Amino acid sequence: MERTPPDRCRVLESYQDGTRAIRDLASAVEDWDVPTPCADWQLIDLAGHLRCVAENFLEYLQDAPDSRLAKLFAQDAASAVLIRQQARQNAAELAVLPPEPGPERITAFSVSAGAYADLMPDMWDRTHLIYRGTKYTVGDHAGAACVEWHLHAWDMARAIGADYRPRDPDVLVSAWHWGVPHLPLESGDAWESVLRSSGRTPNWPDPGEGPGRSRGVRQRNARQGVRRPPASSGGSAGRPPR
Repeated sequence: MERTPPDRCRVLESYQDGTRAIRDLASAVEDWDVPTPCADWQLIDLAGHLRCVAENFLEYLQDAPDSRLAKLFAQDAASAVLIRQQARQNAAELAVLPPEPGPERITAFSVSAGAYADLMPDMWDRTHLIYRGTKYTVGDHAGAACVEWHLHAWDMARAIGADYRPRDPDVLVSAWHWGVPHLPLESGDAWESVLRSSGRTPNWPDPGEGPGRSRGVRQRNARQGVRRPPASSGGSAGRPPR
């Protein structure tokens, strides 16, 4: 396992790359009701989740080291417990979102993600949370946010029939180890390792499924996909598949 902390400049660049990719992909969406690799989630749901997670990340940053997230991880609970608790939070937050269009949800995401980006450099070495006796800094969690945004950029790309690979996937491997301490990372190609460790299938949808397949078929296949989208601390948490 790579235990060297990710380079600060590379993390900051990766963060901006991830948020920019989400905005660019959102601008290309024609149908927000298509299924995504996150099973049972249409693209409109994924947009809502992005809004919620960006707002949560900003809250956790502003409240560090006494945030809701820090208190959750301070319990030193098993990974499965953390995953279940974060999954329940995801579902509850989506359930109370107002019925707004996809572009509005992405705009709200961009505002919170941008505010987070403005604050984190000056807070980089502040304690963000402590998990099983190890201190994780704001910079560590920034790496986890990078993982979150790039994974969801991939989700959005696959949902609209495109592909996506981050410009610097290697930094996400180091970011995973330092920002997602409760989940293991598989070996292999850097980006495919991140995809698989978050519960995703890199070739989603099925190889034989082309753009001409019916939505009903696509939805049935989507239900076999990822059920717990990313794996970041305070995001969707990763395994097992939701």
